[in-house]
Amino acid sequence: MGNSTSEDAYNDALAMVDYLIEHDDENPLIDFLSAKIADYENSNERFAAFNKAVDDMPTGVAALRVLMDQHGLSYSDLKEEIGSKSLISQIFSGTRSLTIAHIKALSERFNVRPDLFL
Repeated sequence: MGNSTSEDAYNDALAMVDYLIEHDDENPLIDFLSAKIADYENSNERFAAFNKAVDDMPTGVAALRVLMDQHGLSYSDLKEEIGSKSLISQIFSGTRSLTIAHIKALSERFNVRPDLFL
């Protein structure tokens, strides 16, 4: 990416990082490109709403969203651990919080430490 801030350079950098992670995960170019990608994403208006939403989201809820994405889960898949889809929606919108019981159940389901959700 160098000093370029074009969309094409950004996409090329993303592709290069993906390639390097798959084929040469110790390559120092990964760190350089990742920093340039982060700079671009932090300064580009296209990412402003997303960045604000991420910054405003509680850490535990953000971790849950990542785990859901990694496991290909929907709200209804968490019925056992959290409850109804509307409750899960409220947690993701910030009007409700994860309870101790939710955190315990989620940490058991995903085999992670409970403090990930705090």
